[in-house]
Amino acid sequence: MTVWTPTDSGHENLYDHDVFAKGAPHNTFKRLRDEDPLSWTDWPDGEGFWNVVRHEDIAALNVNYQLMSSARGIRMEDQTYEEYLARRTFQETDPPEHMKTRMRVGKAFSRPVVAGFEDQIRELCHPILDKAFEMGSFDATHEIARQLPMMMLGRILGTPDEDLPWLVEKGDALIANTDPDFTDHVLDRMQTDEYRMMPFNSPAGAELFDYAKRLLAEKERKGDTEGVLHMILQPDRDGNVMPEHEFRNFFCLLVAAGNDTTRYSIAGGLQAMAHQPELLAQLKSGEVWDTMADEVIRWATPALYFRRTATRDHEMHGKTIREGDKVLLWWASANRDEAVFDDPFRVDFARSPNRHMSFGQGGPHVCLGMHLARLEVRVLFEEIAKRVTVIEPTGDHAFLRSNFVGGIKSLPVRMA
Repeated sequence: MTVWTPTDSGHENLYDHDVFAKGAPHNTFKRLRDEDPLSWTDWPDGEGFWNVVRHEDIAALNVNYQLMSSARGIRMEDQTYEEYLARRTFQETDPPEHMKTRMRVGKAFSRPVVAGFEDQIRELCHPILDKAFEMGSFDATHEIARQLPMMMLGRILGTPDEDLPWLVEKGDALIANTDPDFTDHVLDRMQTDEYRMMPFNSPAGAELFDYAKRLLAEKERKGDTEGVLHMILQPDRDGNVMPEHEFRNFFCLLVAAGNDTTRYSIAGGLQAMAHQPELLAQLKSGEVWDTMADEVIRWATPALYFRRTATRDHEMHGKTIREGDKVLLWWASANRDEAVFDDPFRVDFARSPNRHMSFGQGGPHVCLGMHLARLEVRVLFEEIAKRVTVIEPTGDHAFLRSNFVGGIKSLPVRMA
């Protein structure tokens, strides 16, 4: 039994958000892996782009930042240089500049520091699961998957709990800005020039900017010098301080990526358990805790692709990528590549090795929050396994309308 079978035609337009609203078009990715591993897409809303779909190719290009630069944007949308400078975060920079920012904040997300959050995460799980199980049947994305990352986000940022639903709502509007269930400002359906200097071209960025400024002012008033926000505002070894607009963009990134990606990983794991009953038995055996989080994150692949821009001409698969061309590294395709993963549409919490690309493994842009994401997934599913004897779907799940963020936005289930 498999969790979910793709139904796309095998010849879908990868720029079309409506295609992804039915789930990632894995039949299309498979055809491209087999027949055209470096394909060109003409895009009616901007410059076209190359698609890289094989795991081997993606892994090789991902580490080669000298050839494939992040410093012109990480999404397929075109930007002027002025817009890029206004909207960029450290994700959209290359070494050595990229590493300077990572060094500022890396300690806060290091494996030893994150390990210290385990008891706190477990304590947060209890009331979340208590509330959900009282309902019996519920939307697991909203009642479970959304709640834990939201609460942890508050602990990391040092924000009041009462502010968290608003923050997550604004983060959703940023990162899911092509889904009308999350924003009134749907990126591909209306004029967005008014907000072209804001992160993700979204008005939510302006609101988060103002919130960050008030939050910092309140922390300074209280003499609060703990946490990530204080850390990233400290001078680096050369005495340089992060400019205000870069801090605000980083804050938006933490709110959006720090919540959504873990949420959709958890939702993907719960979807898998609802359709593969043997997965619950795997958890209850207690033998898969070292491997299950990575399998959940492989299956979910919350970031579907990251864009790079070629810095010089490059020959590949008999074709020439030209300097300045956009190149999309499709994590979603890499994570279902049969050359790397046996039976990739079957979830196996014991899968090992698991060379998934969800964290951008191997490159300088490897996900800053990967240790926290793994820990949140593992601890939550440990607590679920202690309580649950059955998880089953009670209706159809629904995917985000986004070709950038892969996620199940609603997941009706029954747990007992």
